[in-house]
Amino acid sequence: MGVLCAAMAFAADVTGKWTAETQGQNGPQTQTFDLKADGAKLTGTVAGARGGPAEITEGKIDGDKVSFKVTRTIQDRTLITIYTGTLAGDELKLSAKVEGMDRPAREMTAKRAK
Repeated sequence: MGVLCAAMAFAADVTGKWTAETQGQNGPQTQTFDLKADGAKLTGTVAGARGGPAEITEGKIDGDKVSFKVTRTIQDRTLITIYTGTLAGDELKLSAKVEGMDRPAREMTAKRAK
C-alpha cells in the first residue's frame, strides 16, 4: 500500500486544459487537450487538428511522463494517434505518431490554460 501511495504522490499533475499550436496542411492549427489525472490513470479529450473532441484511451502517467491514444474515423478510415510526452511545469512536450503510417511524429508543446 505504501508503494502505491508513493507512486501516486509522484504522478505529474496534468489535470486541466492545455493548448498547442501545430503546423497543418492548411497552416497553423490549435489542438486542445482537456486532461484529467486519477493517480496513474489519464483520461480526457483531444480536439482541434482533426475535428471535434475525441476521447483519450489507454492514458497513463508515470512520474512526469504521459502517454495516451486517440482514435478518429475520417472518411471511413480509422486513425489511431499515439501521444507520448513529458510534463515540465506548465508545459507538456508531446510527440504524436499515427499508428501504421510511415511519417515522422509531430512534435508540439502544449501550454496549460490559465
